[in-house]
Amino acid sequence: MDAAVPGPLAPEVFERDDVKRALEEHDFAAAFSLFKKWGGLSQNRIAAACQLTPGKVSTIIGGQQQVTSFDVICRIADGLGIPGRLVGLADRPWERHPNLPDPPTPPSAPPSNDAPWRPAVTVHLAADLTRSDLVMDRRAATRALAGAAVSGAPLLDSLEAWLQPSPQADQERHRGRIGLREVRELEATARAFRAWDHRFGGGLRRKAVVGQMNEVASNLEEHHAPVVEEGLFGVMAHLGGIAATMAWDSGHQKQAQKYYMLALRAAHSAGDRAFGANVLAGMARQMLYRDRPEDALELVHLAQKGARKSAGARVRALLHTREAWAYAAMGRAAAFRRATGEATEALANAGSGPGEEPYWIAYFDESELAGVTGGRFLDMAREDPQTHAEAAAVSIRDALAGRGAEAGRSHALDLIGLAECHFLMGDLKVAVDHTHRAADVAARTQSSRVRTQLGHLYPYTVGRSTSRTVSEARTRIREVLSS
Repeated sequence: MDAAVPGPLAPEVFERDDVKRALEEHDFAAAFSLFKKWGGLSQNRIAAACQLTPGKVSTIIGGQQQVTSFDVICRIADGLGIPGRLVGLADRPWERHPNLPDPPTPPSAPPSNDAPWRPAVTVHLAADLTRSDLVMDRRAATRALAGAAVSGAPLLDSLEAWLQPSPQADQERHRGRIGLREVRELEATARAFRAWDHRFGGGLRRKAVVGQMNEVASNLEEHHAPVVEEGLFGVMAHLGGIAATMAWDSGHQKQAQKYYMLALRAAHSAGDRAFGANVLAGMARQMLYRDRPEDALELVHLAQKGARKSAGARVRALLHTREAWAYAAMGRAAAFRRATGEATEALANAGSGPGEEPYWIAYFDESELAGVTGGRFLDMAREDPQTHAEAAAVSIRDALAGRGAEAGRSHALDLIGLAECHFLMGDLKVAVDHTHRAADVAARTQSSRVRTQLGHLYPYTVGRSTSRTVSEARTRIREVLSS
């Protein structure tokens, strides 16, 4: 349902004590029955409004299934126009702006992947994308960025040009005044933005990144010495990668993909194969979160092929972990272990001295590898906890010990993962302890991804009403997700 359109239930329905009690207790079997009785809604109408199947609504009303997912609770609240406070949520967007008309939704279209990969085309794409992003107000941006990312052949076929040499830049332009000193200053700015994103996550500074990228695009519309032009494209690639990660971390999948594509094009124009491989690894991660492991594997193989001669040990290790992630998502445990072993072997060959590898991959160390490996063991543990849950917990503990609280977003994700491991192993006391710690850290981040992962713990706390400590953990999760 559109978040700005009133729900199908009259406001007085929510004033009834029986309705309030059912919603407060998340008893949606009773709530749906009451909506049928007092609101005149059919099961099909409830299903359509809440983006559920009629069969699912039927099983909920019949008591065969509980609603435990935080995301589903949000969909029910938004679809039926239930005030957030009645189900333990913050005020919903349509409550805060009840009379604000919706802007028109632009049609969803694939990213501009079919244009030739010439530097001039990349500059024009950067200027257009950043300009439109900067002038859009917040509400319009929320609607415009909500579309899904492109996947499958339309995405993969468009990336084949990355393997080809970069064509020469068009020389028929006005001469610019940017020198190497200014390029180094821009590189330092990009580096600062990257450090912020790694620590805190979220899109708090995304507009600043986009604005800086728009300025770089303006400079690239002029002619510079080859070394300066290459440096500017390199800065654009790094800023594009940061903007993509920030958009992805905030749940804006379509916009994230656009910036990933722009970053890949810019890296191509800069001749930076290693960073291009890093961008493709980010795109693979996006596909993995969308349950598209086959697409992710294709992206990783494209990165490995394109950066075979230029990728350092840490970049190769990163790509192997993305490969392992795809295998884990496919249920190929043996291939997962093989690729993880290859990542470990590659990382063992990484140099430790300054200047050995680019700064942007320095974060990928033994702790990062342990965290990623633990997360993949956890993916498989959800299907087979007896085989994989303990291995997941061991790897995640190693990650926590190695990178600590200063890692911010990664620290929160590690704690959430460890809590889930202990829920899967049946160790409720330790699981609850880690849930509280994870909630405390998650409350201090700007990352939507952290909150989404925290929401995945919610179902583990439902149906254990006899346990006071588990009930307290459930309440704490709801407080953080509703803030």
